[in-house]
Amino acid sequence: MSFDVPAEAYDRFMGLHSRQLAPQLLDFAGLKVGDRVLDVGCGPGALTTELVMRLGAGSVAAVDPSESFVAAARVRHPEIDVRLAAAEALPYDNGVFNAALAQLVIHLMADPGAGLREMVRVTRREGVVAGCVWDHAGGRTPVSTFWRAVNELGLDARDESALAGAREGHLVELFEACGLRHVEDRVVRSRVEYTSFDAWWEPFGFGVGPAGALFQKLDTTQRARVRARCQELLPPAPFGLESIAWAARGIV
Repeated sequence: MSFDVPAEAYDRFMGLHSRQLAPQLLDFAGLKVGDRVLDVGCGPGALTTELVMRLGAGSVAAVDPSESFVAAARVRHPEIDVRLAAAEALPYDNGVFNAALAQLVIHLMADPGAGLREMVRVTRREGVVAGCVWDHAGGRTPVSTFWRAVNELGLDARDESALAGAREGHLVELFEACGLRHVEDRVVRSRVEYTSFDAWWEPFGFGVGPAGALFQKLDTTQRARVRARCQELLPPAPFGLESIAWAARGIV
C-alpha cells in the first residue's frame, strides 16, 4: 500500500506512535555499530532517524513506495540512500545488508510473504530481519476505537484485524515460512497523550492508511455518527492512549 499523503500528515497521525516504537524495535533487533541496515517501508523516516542516530548515516539505506514519503525522507536525511521501491522488489543485490527492518509496514505490503523473502534475500548469512505490526486483532492500536465504531454502526468496511502480522503469533509464522531461523517475538508499545478528543479525531481526515482512506470515503452523516460513537468509547479528555505492536526477529 502506497501512502499518497504529505509526510506531515503521517507525522501528526501515526508518527506520534512510530517514533516511540523505533528505539524498541532497534533494541530488539540487536544491531551494533558497523552494521549496514535497510529500512523497508521507511515512510517519512521515523525508524530511519533512529538508525542514523545509532549507526551513522553511512550505515543506513531506506526504501518506500510512496513518492511523497521518499521525498520527505531525502530532505530529512540527505546523506543516506533513499530509493522509491516496494518491499516486494528491493533494488539491491543479494546479501548486502547486516539487517533489514520493517516498522508498521508488513501488514500493508501487497504480498507480505514476497516482501519478507526480499528482506531475507538482501540480508547476509547470520544477519537479522525484524519488524513490527500493530495488534489490530486485539484491538489495541491507535486506530482501534475508530474501527470499533465503524463496525458497531454496520458500515460496509473491512478493518485491519485480518492483515498479515496483526494477531498474536502471526509474525512468527510469517518469518519462519520465509526461512528465518531462531525466530523470536516481543511486544513493543507506544503511549500518546491527547489534550482533547479532536486532537485524536482530526488526523483521521488526513487520509493516512486504511483508516484514513475509509474516513475520506464516508459521507457527512456517516462521519458524524462515527465521531459521536468514538467520543462515547474514548475516555473524557485529556486522555492517554496506549497501543501495542507485535515485533518479531529472525536470523538469516
